[in-house]
Amino acid sequence: MQPPKIDSSTKEERRAYVLEAWKCLNDCEACGKCRILKGRDAETLYADYIEGKRSYIDITLEIRNSSLR
Repeated sequence: MQPPKIDSSTKEERRAYVLEAWKCLNDCEACGKCRILKGRDAETLYADYIEGKRSYIDITLEIRNSSLR
């Protein structure tokens, strides 16, 4: 599933996408989402996307690059 484009989606649609994309699967060994988020809230991390200020992929790349350090 692709994230909604900022110019053709509402704030609520973008928030719903983030919450669904980062929803806990209760299978930490196979999932890995917790390792990427490091205890941080996805809605907070993606606030700029939800607000329509930055793209989802830009934020995702920033999160992944910071988790490699």
